[in-house]
Amino acid sequence: MKITQEQLRVRQSWSLDEKIEWSLRRIRIWYDYWEGKIYVSYSGGIDSTVLLHLVRRRYPDVPAVCVNGLLFPETRRFVHQTSNVVVLPPDKPFHVTIREDGWPVVSKKVSRYIWDLRRPSSANDDTERLRLTGITKDGRKLPMMKLSKKWRFLVNAPFPISHKCCLYIKERPLDRYAKESSRVGLDGIMACDSDARRMTYMATGCNSYHAGRPVSRPLSIWMPGDVWAYIKREKIGYSPVYDMGYTRTGCVYCPFGAHLEEQPNRFQRLQITHPRLRKYCMEKLGLRDVLIYIGIPWRWKEKEA
Repeated sequence: MKITQEQLRVRQSWSLDEKIEWSLRRIRIWYDYWEGKIYVSYSGGIDSTVLLHLVRRRYPDVPAVCVNGLLFPETRRFVHQTSNVVVLPPDKPFHVTIREDGWPVVSKKVSRYIWDLRRPSSANDDTERLRLTGITKDGRKLPMMKLSKKWRFLVNAPFPISHKCCLYIKERPLDRYAKESSRVGLDGIMACDSDARRMTYMATGCNSYHAGRPVSRPLSIWMPGDVWAYIKREKIGYSPVYDMGYTRTGCVYCPFGAHLEEQPNRFQRLQITHPRLRKYCMEKLGLRDVLIYIGIPWRWKEKEA
């Protein structure tokens, strides 16, 4: 049964205790359905840390699975200190991915649409029309499938752009683990994270049994404040990078969403907290040129790291 926007809004307004009970029920249903053959997709971020704690309240032996792609060194240490964690390598290193496929910029959706428009051999006339106008070959209007005019200039960017980074850094390693272990996953995604995640929750609910990769998202109705409240209430440890001012602990060099951040943004902050990492990504990987082209500030106080 599909969930309405109003139903989601009501659930997001529940108390923390109500959300905890809701999530624990979804976890129990998922565990029972798959006869205990489940795992938690674990990044070392606060969302997956809370999810892992909730799961292990009832099922302490459930493994956590982390792909060691581009984690902050502090987050990597935090992950390794967590019990019963399986650490997987990425399918393709980040520096190889951006060279062979392209940079992940703005969002996965924008990067995918630019990828389509820049590759006429794989993107036929129908796809090109859809990305530029939002109109299908049979005349239907699908504005969500159109590349925003704001980002059209990226089609002519002097560097490659791709949506495939997550495929190599996260999706394929987790898919392979799921296949080899016969386990199905839970992840800490929340509906409030993005429009795409909100729409996914409204279409499938927390537990999606029939997707290409079945997945449970028991924190779907939570809000960021709930996550921090749970951490403080339960006195859960978390990655130290949050105390350095970062609001996300994903791939260090990923530009997704950086254009939305107030200054100092994640890359300006790297200048302060991890100058060697910043020097590597700006100079060796070429991220500086990417950020300049997009218009994302990359220096803090006009001073090179």
